[in-house]
Amino acid sequence: MRKLLLPIVLLAGLLAGTSPATAAAITEVTGFGTNPGALRMFRYVPDGLPTARPVVVALHGCNQNAAGYGTDSGWVALADRWRFGLVLPEQQTANNAGRCFNWFQNADTGRGQGESESVAQMVRRTLTDTGADRGRVTVTGLSAGGAMTSVLLAGYPDLFSGGAVVAGLPYRCAGALIEAFSCMNPGRDRTAAQWGDLVRAAGPHPGPWPTMTVWHGTADFTVAQANQRELVEQWTNVHGIPATPSETDTVAGYPHAVYRDAAGRIAVQTYTITSMGHGQPVDPGTGTGQCGRAAAFVLDVNICAAWHTGTFWDLAR
Repeated sequence: MRKLLLPIVLLAGLLAGTSPATAAAITEVTGFGTNPGALRMFRYVPDGLPTARPVVVALHGCNQNAAGYGTDSGWVALADRWRFGLVLPEQQTANNAGRCFNWFQNADTGRGQGESESVAQMVRRTLTDTGADRGRVTVTGLSAGGAMTSVLLAGYPDLFSGGAVVAGLPYRCAGALIEAFSCMNPGRDRTAAQWGDLVRAAGPHPGPWPTMTVWHGTADFTVAQANQRELVEQWTNVHGIPATPSETDTVAGYPHAVYRDAAGRIAVQTYTITSMGHGQPVDPGTGTGQCGRAAAFVLDVNICAAWHTGTFWDLAR
């Protein structure tokens, strides 16, 4: 996978336009469980965070780190603004030389196994430590982190109420490294039922299923846009709804499609970022809807994925 190069950024203050400065910082948490995937756990908990608040997990891309991705994507600033706990898993080079989460290795993607179980243990530890709302845990990630988001939604639908995949891939697109590159580009074409069966085979779960939001650039040649289509087919099938939009509109000038369930709730939605390459959409600034800051593979395209995703998840409530 093409390397994503970002500086290590440890946040001690807040971005402009957010809540007043606090002493909160991104900190490492050790001893959070058996950690079968040998990941590192970082966490941002705003000072004075009350109980019964949401938890968001944000997963970096290859050659990124927890603090850098959490900060540049806008999630750390939003945690202060909206008052939620933020879990930031970090890959180690001993697991993957490019520091990619191993979304393509079966040993790391099954429930109770490897890296996916390590992330689940981080969430459980945070729920215990902060008294967070167990019904408002969500997960998002970029690239390899986006693919691992698919893994977590499939394997732990009882833990996560929703997810957002940014430039990522469907669950079980690959089962080994040799398959990963062709999944990334040109992508793998399966029927919606075949994709959905892979999620249902991840474990016994009667529902309800997590919601899915998919962000992808039309000029992404690292992870082809075809993966956006396949993700829609996978998760609309899981929700038992057609893979044709219930409605379409534009957000910040970009195509947006929603897929509603029988009760009229948005189960799946897509944001298609015209002419954007491989990366995380951000919109630096202090205005409503703005967040994040441009960096390598964090792209200023006048729309902040974290803000729109967090608004859909109702994190400010």
